[in-house]
Amino acid sequence: RLKALNRLQVILQHLKMSKQTDSTAEVLLEKKGGAGIITLNRPKALNALNLSMIQQIFPQIKTWEQDPETFLIIIKGTGGKAFCAGGDIRAITEAGKVGDKLSQDFFRGEYRLNNAVGTCKKPYVALIDGITMGGGVGVSIHGHFRVATEKTVFAMPETAIGLFPDVGGGYFLPRLSGKIGYYLALTGCRLKGRDVLKAGIATHFVESEKLPALEKDLIALKSPSKEKIADLLNSYHMKCTVDQEKEFVLDEHMEKINSIFSANSMEEIVKKLKQDGSPFAMKQLETINKMSPTSLKLTLRQLREGASMSLQDVLRMEYRLSQACMKGHDFYEGVRAVLIDKDQSPKWKPAALEEVSDEFVDNCFKPLGNDDLKL
Repeated sequence: RLKALNRLQVILQHLKMSKQTDSTAEVLLEKKGGAGIITLNRPKALNALNLSMIQQIFPQIKTWEQDPETFLIIIKGTGGKAFCAGGDIRAITEAGKVGDKLSQDFFRGEYRLNNAVGTCKKPYVALIDGITMGGGVGVSIHGHFRVATEKTVFAMPETAIGLFPDVGGGYFLPRLSGKIGYYLALTGCRLKGRDVLKAGIATHFVESEKLPALEKDLIALKSPSKEKIADLLNSYHMKCTVDQEKEFVLDEHMEKINSIFSANSMEEIVKKLKQDGSPFAMKQLETINKMSPTSLKLTLRQLREGASMSLQDVLRMEYRLSQACMKGHDFYEGVRAVLIDKDQSPKWKPAALEEVSDEFVDNCFKPLGNDDLKL
């Protein structure tokens, strides 16, 4: 018995040491050639980010950044369906309901990680193959290179669950061309495949089945510069002909999107959609009417303010908003309706845009003093 027990302890010791490459670990952190590789490994949960994954990835990026033998960082997901479908919303909901510290720690950790990606000194390559939403966008979009495939599905669907497009959405969304970012943020519209590149979210487009070869070539590069990495990505990108001739899905609506979503209040946007009256406008109106009125107002202001802020200031602003949402009603109701009971009929409070006062919105943006996010 004792011998077996000892043997077990030795085995457990070994497992602890090999945790980085243990196939059951939620995130795998490996060094191959000159590349640091982050693999999100919760395929059953579509690689959703939880706090423990965030707390492992953050220090590893910082370590690789300082390591003279690491020349680039690659992030990818397992399972073939998703890169990363978001943050671990259920855990945050449970925590928020009982006032558990996780509802602060998660957002703090996640936004610090988003900033680490955005300020990373080493070239950072995200292989966004499959579903890439919310938190998954946060660990990819702020990096130098984002490689989409025909399987990529992008969205920032937060207004449907009483949240807002966080993880630096206030920074990258208003910087997309025209008012595309405002449109994507408020409606939660999904973009697929090459459209993710055309919207400016991805930097390159490569067939899904070519990613292993691309990764191998990236790893094999000898002390590459950012230019060399870009050249390699470009060569794969140029060879990919999938959907090459298809026009951007939003092209025919761009004029409307730019004019309607440039309004400076949600009420004004709704009014413009009604006045427009086209099938496209009616469809957007129908979508917006399903969203949390509070979320819509917070999001519009978040993007309008974020348009002229640094990524760091945006993340600080978003942390304030996250904590306001944790104290409110709509986030818990949205998660219940969309993710838990799945009845898809949330009862928002307040139920109408007109009832969400400017004063309430102003309060959500107020500094939190000592509790503000420190980057």
